[in-house]
Amino acid sequence: MTEGSAPSIKKKLAKKHYEAELQRLQIELVKLQEWIKHKKLKVLVIFEGRDAAGKGGAIKRITEPLSPRICKVVALPAPTEREKTQWYFQRYIQHLPSGGEMVLFDRSWYNRAGVERVMDFCTKAQYKEFLKSCPVFERMLVRSKTMVVKYWFSVSDEEQERRFQGRIHHPTKHWKLSPMDLQSRSKWMEYSKAKDKMFKCTDIKQAPWYVVNGDDKKRARLNVINHLLSLINYKDLSPEPVELPPRQDDDEKYVRSPLEDQNFIPEIY
Repeated sequence: MTEGSAPSIKKKLAKKHYEAELQRLQIELVKLQEWIKHKKLKVLVIFEGRDAAGKGGAIKRITEPLSPRICKVVALPAPTEREKTQWYFQRYIQHLPSGGEMVLFDRSWYNRAGVERVMDFCTKAQYKEFLKSCPVFERMLVRSKTMVVKYWFSVSDEEQERRFQGRIHHPTKHWKLSPMDLQSRSKWMEYSKAKDKMFKCTDIKQAPWYVVNGDDKKRARLNVINHLLSLINYKDLSPEPVELPPRQDDDEKYVRSPLEDQNFIPEIY
C-alpha cells in the first residue's frame, strides 16, 4: 500500500490475540531494557510520520512496561527565540541517550524536512543545508556508538480523515488536533513531496528509514515493537526470583500518630 491510497482490507485483529501478543512483546522489551542497561548501549529511536498515523500509541505501548530512568520520551515544543538562533541540531543534542539508555523522539530534527519546509517556517537555504548536514550528523552519531532507528508512520488519507473526525467529537482527544494538524489537511500533497525528498536524502545505510503501515493501529504497534526487538541481539538477563525479607516487628516504644491528624483524600469511589 502506498501512502495516500485506500487502506488494504485485512481481517480485524482479535482483541484477545492483540493483548496476548502485546504482553509477550512487552516482556521482551523489559529483557531488552536490561540488556541496554547491562551493555551501556545508546539507542535512539525516531518516530515521524503523518498526523494521526499512530506514533503516539506505539510509543505509549513501548514505554508502558519500561523504567523511565532507562527509556525516555522526548517531545520538544516549538523552538524559543533563543533556540532559533542556535545551530539547528543543538537543542536536540542534550536529549541524546547516554550509555544504558534508550530515547524515543516523538518527532525530531526532521521537523525541518517536513512541517517547517511545507509551512515555510524555514528558508530554502536552511532546508537545503539540513538535507545536506543531516546524514553527516547521523553518521557521526553512529560512529559514536549511538544506534539510530528511524520509523515513518504512514496512513491513508481516508483513515486519517476518520481519525481526525473521531478526535473532533471525543472530549479527551481535542488537544491532539493542533492548528498545524488542521492546516496539514490542505497540504497533503506538499507533505508527500517533502517526505519523498527527505527519504531520498536521509535514507542512509547507517540509519535507514523503516516505514510502518499505520492504517491498523493494533497491527502497527505490534509490528514496530517486534521490529525494534529484532534490531538488537539481546540476551535474557532477568534476575532470579526475589525473596522478600521478613517485615520488621512492631516496636513497642513507637506510637503511631493519630489518623485524625492526617489529610486523606475524599473517598468518592
